Amino acid sequence: MEEVYRITRRVARSNASVLLLGETGTGKELIAAAIHHLSNRATGPFVRVNCGALSESLLESELFGHVHGAFTGAIKNRTGRFEAAHTGTIFLDEINSTSRMLQVKLLRVLQEREFERVGDTQTIQVDVRVIAASNRNLLQMVDDDGFREDLYWRLNVVPIEIPPLRHRREDIPELVAHFLNHYSELNDRYVVHIQREALDALQNYHWPGNVRELQNYAERAVVMADGDELTLDLLPPAVVGREQPRKLERGIDFETLTYEVVQQGLSTAAPDEDRLHAKIVNRVERELIVQVMLSCNNVQTKAAARLGINRNTLHKKLKEYDLETPL
Repeated sequence: MEEVYRITRRVARSNASVLLLGETGTGKELIAAAIHHLSNRATGPFVRVNCGALSESLLESELFGHVHGAFTGAIKNRTGRFEAAHTGTIFLDEINSTSRMLQVKLLRVLQEREFERVGDTQTIQVDVRVIAASNRNLLQMVDDDGFREDLYWRLNVVPIEIPPLRHRREDIPELVAHFLNHYSELNDRYVVHIQREALDALQNYHWPGNVRELQNYAERAVVMADGDELTLDLLPPAVVGREQPRKLERGIDFETLTYEVVQQGLSTAAPDEDRLHAKIVNRVERELIVQVMLSCNNVQTKAAARLGINRNTLHKKLKEYDLETPL
């Protein structure tokens, strides 16, 4: 995180495009806001757009605006987010969710600093800095033909990778203290202490939802606490070990999965190292296929492309792991 802060301060003084990479909930929007407020554009607008929250047609209108009559429901001219961000910064969150057609238009804005509103022929020029964020591996998406390579390199001038909370557990005490103070003030409470057992549970938890999940639990504790201390009973069952931790929002929780398999292997008498390794690999591979098949709605061609294997290989794997029935 110290490296993240160092790069953030340095890149803020430039006009370079920035690509923020990291899992959901790691704080990408906070870093984007920090870059804006530390830049010479701080007096200009900071405009946020969640690209994953809108359909392609709505997102295009949201980004570039539209004119009266451009489509059904366009009853008046509308200014887009790029135009609204003139002299400031636009933050494109979940840029990985955009269609390839929209990516072409985004590339033009990045290269030429100009665009047309939907349904219009008049070219609008803007002076705007672009910060994009993705919770998926964009380079892998480029390889899978899901993201334009030219747009990737245009966005990836300065990449900043934000580590998940489970890789920086030493930050948890200060984060908890910050959130307790913040929500105590908002709710007129005084929950400012942390029970040792509760802190241990927080530091041992895997945090699939990252800092956002921690923030949620801290707010809940402030609201539900009887006294001035965050105690073990105020934490959710998954955090204190009374419930199986869920998988990450995207992909597989490999650390937890591997730990579980290793523990299962160690619980047997004198486990063979090669056999244990094979068991771990098979379990992880099976779970990976399950996750990808679910995300692709059981379309084998699409799943095979995402896994980087051909369809025949995937079919054999589905048969091998008894996954031939639609998931």
